[in-house]
Amino acid sequence: MSYHNPVLLKESVDGLNIKEDGVYVDVTFGGGGHSREILSRLGEKGRLIGFDQDEDALANTIEDDRFLLINENFRFVTQFLKFYGVRKVDGILGDFGVSSHQFDVADRGFSTRFDADLDMRMSKKNKVSAHDVVNRYSYDDLRQVLFQYGDLRNANAMATAIVEARGEQEIKTTDQLKQVLAKFLPGFKEHKILAQIYQAIRIEVNQEIQVIKEFLEQAEELLHDKGRLSLISYHSLEDRLVKRFIRAGQFDGEPEKDFYGNIDVPFKKVGGLIIPSREEIKLNNRARSAKLRIAEKK
Repeated sequence: MSYHNPVLLKESVDGLNIKEDGVYVDVTFGGGGHSREILSRLGEKGRLIGFDQDEDALANTIEDDRFLLINENFRFVTQFLKFYGVRKVDGILGDFGVSSHQFDVADRGFSTRFDADLDMRMSKKNKVSAHDVVNRYSYDDLRQVLFQYGDLRNANAMATAIVEARGEQEIKTTDQLKQVLAKFLPGFKEHKILAQIYQAIRIEVNQEIQVIKEFLEQAEELLHDKGRLSLISYHSLEDRLVKRFIRAGQFDGEPEKDFYGNIDVPFKKVGGLIIPSREEIKLNNRARSAKLRIAEKK
């Protein structure tokens, strides 16, 4: 569990309503905590497939004949499941947060605690890094990233500061970026605002919102009837996508209604929003913003 302490472990796996002989997918394997719990509830004929794009996660693979770990982004979930002969599954679990390991390894550039090269890639296969976003994006694109993904009210001024600074000298490290934006980081709010800046750049680098959309659009076809989705989000952008998709089966606009005003959507929600207990947050502070939503295919 040192790689990543799984959040809402029991609640998220309970939400899958596991059948002993079922086939399940953990699209965010990480340290394997959720996967181990799923395997503990499967019988001999059950099967679990894990996905993780981070090469470091491969070190946590589980030696179990019922388990397969695929080193790929879960936006390709259907493609790779078909490759391994799996067309339908009984449940899918996703924990969309950054793993503790990624935050704690200094040279990955995810954490505000360390000076590191501007990277923030969850997979080295990604062509775009934080360095590219900071040094190559136009003013308009930078402003949009900071505002949309970081909810930063000073996005315009921050983008201007970055563009002006990189005109003088390339911004190569997280420490240099902090210095460029120092005037926007008052002491009592420095950590909070830096976290928002890093979050915005990280989401853009890894296309996190687009990946979740692509994944959710595949979920209906992948799941058997009565199959379950159990999804953990950590910020409002992710949670709104999940909530809206479960409610409406789409991300924009309103679903069509029949003559009687009813809508036909692929999923129904199971229970209400689940958040970590005070006890879990005390043990794992990174759980504090987690939100779990569970849905069942109709």
